[in-house]
Amino acid sequence: MDRVRVSILGSTGLVGQWMVKLLANHPFIEVVKLSASPGKVGRKYGEVVHWFLPGDAPEYARDLVLVSTDPSDHRDVDVVLSALPNDVANAVESRLLASGLNVISNASPERINPRVPLINPEVNWNHLTVLREVKGNWLVKNPNCTAAIISMPLKPINELIRELHIVTLQSVSGAGYLGISYLAIDGNVIPFIKGEEEKIDAELNKMLGSQYVDHYVPWGKNVYVTTTRVPVKYGHMAVIHAVLNDSIDQKQIIERLRGFRSFQQEQELPTAPREPIKVLDRVDAPQPMRDLDPMAVSVGRVLVRNNVLRMIALGDNLVRGAAGITILTLETMKVLKIL
Repeated sequence: MDRVRVSILGSTGLVGQWMVKLLANHPFIEVVKLSASPGKVGRKYGEVVHWFLPGDAPEYARDLVLVSTDPSDHRDVDVVLSALPNDVANAVESRLLASGLNVISNASPERINPRVPLINPEVNWNHLTVLREVKGNWLVKNPNCTAAIISMPLKPINELIRELHIVTLQSVSGAGYLGISYLAIDGNVIPFIKGEEEKIDAELNKMLGSQYVDHYVPWGKNVYVTTTRVPVKYGHMAVIHAVLNDSIDQKQIIERLRGFRSFQQEQELPTAPREPIKVLDRVDAPQPMRDLDPMAVSVGRVLVRNNVLRMIALGDNLVRGAAGITILTLETMKVLKIL
């Protein structure tokens, strides 16, 4: 299989580091450029990166000389993978697109643009096929990290749902390495995350709806969300109450969740988890310290009473919710021959 040459924007941040790590020794994706903030440009990645992840920075990346975000520094790549912060991503990505480059981005701007696919691969990989009708280069967006996690267990049962009520418990890493001060979060819960509730509602409706070349038709369900920040390092959790159209046996729900497989599992893509939804039987599951999986979503406390389903979902906000979903989207596009 021909190799896909990529560059990574924001390569020294938490999400960028996960991209660098996950792409080490990838069978058909090659990292040829890494970019970072202007003060780091021209220096070797291994010299400037403050590596937050377990182990050391991959050997292949250490001697790569950091480049700028200017399009001229990315001319020889097939796809630019963006892990830029939201406040700078839109301007940078717009310049890249204007210069004819393809971009897969983790940043929030343009996620609800009717012409831009918003992709969680196992949930709505078919939305990528509209790009075959697009002339020239393209932009693909990842969903909000929490929406990415929640949408997975909703996919196998989405046609059963009338409306959703969700409360999230989101880890501090979702705000970035310097996003929340120790004094603000230690021993505390913050029952508000700016813009998050609106994002989850809109993005679930887009991913679970239908995508066309120039517009999308939303799923059309009411989604009521309360988001909270909790003193946990990694992992976002969601307590989901789904009002169902009709009463359904709890065992059938569990069977649907456990049996769910998508295109990525059929194709055995490198970053795809073999079991995308892990249903846990322990009464105290899922827990971030015990049950966090890089790419699968762990689900526990499944209960159906009358026509209301309760379940708790847990996922890795940095991998399934960000870096891993970017790479799996690119793998999917390669197999679909969109690249």
